[in-house]
Amino acid sequence: DSTHVLAAVRTLNRLELIGETVRAALNALAVVAPDWLASWMPKEWPDRYGHRVENYRLPQQKTDRDAYVRTVGADGAMVLAAVEAEHAPDWLAQIEAVQVLRAVWQQQFDTSDGNLRWRDVKELPPSKERITSPYDAECRYAVKRSTSWTGYKGHLTEYCGPDRPHVITDVETTDAACSDQGTAGRVHDRLDGQDLLPTEHLVDTGYMSAEALLSAARDHGVRLTGPMPADNSWQAKSGEGFDASAFVIDWQARTATCPQGAVSTQWHEQLDHRGHEVIRIRFPGKSCRTCPVREKCTHHPNEPRALDVRPQAQHEALQQARHDQTTPEWKERFSLRAGVEGTISQAVRGPDLRHARYRGLAKVSLQQLLTAAAINFARIDAWLSGIPLATTRTSPLLSLLNEA
Repeated sequence: DSTHVLAAVRTLNRLELIGETVRAALNALAVVAPDWLASWMPKEWPDRYGHRVENYRLPQQKTDRDAYVRTVGADGAMVLAAVEAEHAPDWLAQIEAVQVLRAVWQQQFDTSDGNLRWRDVKELPPSKERITSPYDAECRYAVKRSTSWTGYKGHLTEYCGPDRPHVITDVETTDAACSDQGTAGRVHDRLDGQDLLPTEHLVDTGYMSAEALLSAARDHGVRLTGPMPADNSWQAKSGEGFDASAFVIDWQARTATCPQGAVSTQWHEQLDHRGHEVIRIRFPGKSCRTCPVREKCTHHPNEPRALDVRPQAQHEALQQARHDQTTPEWKERFSLRAGVEGTISQAVRGPDLRHARYRGLAKVSLQQLLTAAAINFARIDAWLSGIPLATTRTSPLLSLLNEA
């Protein structure tokens, strides 16, 4: 499973971000090229950027905040123009803080018409690409259910058999915006190189997809087991509609048959908005318009049913996995995965896994690895000392009810 890791930086709003980015660049230049910077820097900049940029110090009225954006935008552009001027030393443009300034200005401002324009929120790059702090250009902002944070993710894999200590066998550290899907493949690559591949890998639903399930079996001979993401179509959610599982697909004939016996007339292979292969199937309009159970199939007043499915291997794996996870045997086998929640709890309560002590992905990754090593030493010691595994914590109230 994965958990959030807070970066060792403040969470900044957009105004704080651009102000702090200019301040970070000026502070770096003041250290490495003080005479050069002092020779051209406007006299008001030390007052403007001499202290930390915080929202409570910034203008509060919209017009004043807009003016602040224009001022800071122009200041940042002036710094970039100065370091790239012919008379400036070439190495100034290679300073990390200056490179971050350049990247942030490209993300936050538009100069396509020759003028510096503050981008609208919807024009910003996605969170997986957007710099959120000038002091750690690799951390990202993410939201997972009710938790939002700026930083990274820590992915832990542990052995959960009965015959040896439950040691952590792999640690993967990613930026916070990185999807869990695809992580299992990288974990398997590393475990394979250490001769530690499991026969079965129990994972959270975020790691599951038809592609991940098939690639784990094909590339490493690993059975990837976890709750497959639910079908989010309204037909599946209603409990009465005809979702994809209600249709019989003839892959050789490239047709699908609906529950009422109508056969599709169109079959188009294309890519969805995420670049995944998908097959779009359409049924004849005449059959759909006169169908007695049309309300269970489509809400469109006139158009026939359009059905989107994955290619054959993925579609069949997806349907089989969704069926299997409803069985008692699957639920009993998957219950072992609950142990990784205890591992995350141990890592959070002891070595403080959720707080990065350093900046940058490489250093945060090293911190996570050392945290896992420390936990493994403690677990091996407990195993050799005959200390049994702890049970799931129960609140005093539930304990009282159970005793009663």
